[in-house]
Amino acid sequence: MPGYTWVPIEDLPLDWEEFVSDELKSLAEIWKNQKNKLQGSEALNRFNAELRRQWAIETGIIEGLYTIDRGITRLLIERGIQASLIPHGKTNKPVEAILPIIKDQESAMEGLFDFVRQNRPLSTSYIKELHQALTAHQVTVEAVDQFGRRMPVEFKRGVWKDQPNNPTTSNGTLHQYCPVEQVASEMDRLVEMHTVHQLTGIPPEVEAAWLHHRFTQIHPFQDGNGRVARALASLVFLRAEWFPLVVISDEHRDVYIEALERADHGDLSSLIELFTRLQQRAFVRALSISEEVISNQESLNAAIRSVVSRLRSRAEEERTERRRVFDISKEIENKTATCLQNVADEIRSKIVGIDNSYQIEVDRGEGGRQHWFWNQVVNVAKTFSYFADLNTYHAWIRLKIRKVRERQTEIVFSFHSLGTEFVGIISTTAFIEHRIWGEDGSPTIDGPDPVCRETFQFFYNQEAPKVLARFEKWLNDAIVVGLDQWRRQL
Repeated sequence: MPGYTWVPIEDLPLDWEEFVSDELKSLAEIWKNQKNKLQGSEALNRFNAELRRQWAIETGIIEGLYTIDRGITRLLIERGIQASLIPHGKTNKPVEAILPIIKDQESAMEGLFDFVRQNRPLSTSYIKELHQALTAHQVTVEAVDQFGRRMPVEFKRGVWKDQPNNPTTSNGTLHQYCPVEQVASEMDRLVEMHTVHQLTGIPPEVEAAWLHHRFTQIHPFQDGNGRVARALASLVFLRAEWFPLVVISDEHRDVYIEALERADHGDLSSLIELFTRLQQRAFVRALSISEEVISNQESLNAAIRSVVSRLRSRAEEERTERRRVFDISKEIENKTATCLQNVADEIRSKIVGIDNSYQIEVDRGEGGRQHWFWNQVVNVAKTFSYFADLNTYHAWIRLKIRKVRERQTEIVFSFHSLGTEFVGIISTTAFIEHRIWGEDGSPTIDGPDPVCRETFQFFYNQEAPKVLARFEKWLNDAIVVGLDQWRRQL
């Protein structure tokens, strides 16, 4: 995109309601009910602690302050931010330089939770406090003098900038942020508009995206503005009892930067959509943590009570409206089967006369075959960080492409309950497997590999036509990816 010329921040776009996610609202309602059951449990406390550590680590990585090996990042999230867990060569800077920065960011996140608990209103003074906390161990910042030379200068924490901080983009154009003399007034306007949005009930995903972008547009501090922006977006989500905004550098960085650039030019929708996906992913992960509650109970009596409660709950759920989601699933499964059959017919018609050794068919998990692909489904669900409940509900549909006596490719769509306790959510995943027969007649299996970027979820409190309309694009994308992977194996 071209360079950016600064203009005063604007209020929400007039069409902001078009970007509100009904799916996210439904998922948030389901999580609210489930959260009440888990309140105070060790599993929920650990989940929240890991999210805080993940935020603390990732917000510095995406800012370019340091790099950390992805496996080590996962270890730090799970076991705590400790120098002993970071081997030599797994970061681009000395551990003793990186660790204080991450600790500052972790403390700042803890401060956000305290801020929400105290129900304090957002103010410019708090934003300055937040900046001080996030940058407590940052001593210098790189600046460019009048001759274009880069040099370190003293870093001023918790005060508005006193020099322009307009960067030159990769294509040589200038990206202008708010002029120094207007920072204070623009920040006052930002806080005032945010307060009005709170009072009028702007949905969290919309408000978080708006606040994040408009703050970034002002860029009021000498450095550290990205970290503060993500903290402010997290504050909006935490007030709604949602989750901190975790933007993972190796998964989301390009999409995140592009969404911010689009917002600079008046289109906030991409940033709202990204924040929506990130919150959906967090809700899905959260709804899978209850599996750990019983295993973390030391009391045998408590464990027995949990089992009895679980059985009673399942019996009650048989009679509740949550089972409506199974009817929606049947409609989606039929749509999937029809679409795959059309694909099979199309492939068959195109290759007839070219290679008649291919057998192409579509089948379903019926007649006692529902348990097929259980291991594959569980493993794919783990890659998306949620628990697949195949006992409450499981169905599958498969496109099978077989070259006789040589190879077989299967593109499988699985429909199953999400979470260890049925809460009215069905998750759909799509994966591919290749079976290659050797000279001895035994097959070698390659896979399963997901052919969807995200899983598709739908809920008991949604209308089937809306779910089907949303599902169609997801289904088409997954089929295209699956067929492309099959092509590469030819």
